[in-house]
Amino acid sequence: MAQLLILTSQVNSDVLPALGLLSHRVRRIPAEPAALVGAPPADIILVDARGDLVSAKSLCKILATTGAGSPIIAVLTEGGLTAVNAEWGIDDVLLDSAGPAEVDARIRLAIGRQERDPGSSMIRASGVVIDETSYSAKVHGRTLDLTYKEFELLRFLAAHPSRVFTREQLLSEVWGYDYFGGTRTVDVHVRRLRAKLGDMESLIGTVRNVGYRFTLHEDDAEPAARRVDA
Repeated sequence: MAQLLILTSQVNSDVLPALGLLSHRVRRIPAEPAALVGAPPADIILVDARGDLVSAKSLCKILATTGAGSPIIAVLTEGGLTAVNAEWGIDDVLLDSAGPAEVDARIRLAIGRQERDPGSSMIRASGVVIDETSYSAKVHGRTLDLTYKEFELLRFLAAHPSRVFTREQLLSEVWGYDYFGGTRTVDVHVRRLRAKLGDMESLIGTVRNVGYRFTLHEDDAEPAARRVDA
């Protein structure tokens, strides 16, 4: 099950009717640049290009050049296909009349292509989005105010979801072999990180007498964290 974000100016219209037959989580925001500020995180961004092709193209180019961090799919009528080219900066197109099997397949393929990209610079897992380029992290769209080490700790754990690391391993990986502090440093940073995660603090799980791990939500679509292009 993927998190989908639909950008549309027709709030009372079914942009892609087939989505009603699928189990993906769908959110909508207005199809305008101002709405992109603080937009919720998504595995796929769907841009409604059924009507105003010029505005849709402009919005897609903004998403592509500013680093949306998610695959961009334009939803078009059959007549609109003739207007689409590489300048749009999109990853795929879908006809608004596409059936649920096709829609679901294209969503899986778009996410799969991002996961296989070796040049990725973002990590997505359980609502957390980590941008390794800008050293920033968000949880369900909320920016986390992290110190450098807090960011590195979260990044390392999220990049290895469900894997348990001892305090000694975390000291070595996050602080480095030349760090002479004790393992209590890890506990302190985990406590601070959990406080900043707020009601999502359970993402950093404790394994008694062993160490810590990044806990994936049960409804995550994939068993491992996903990396996508910035």
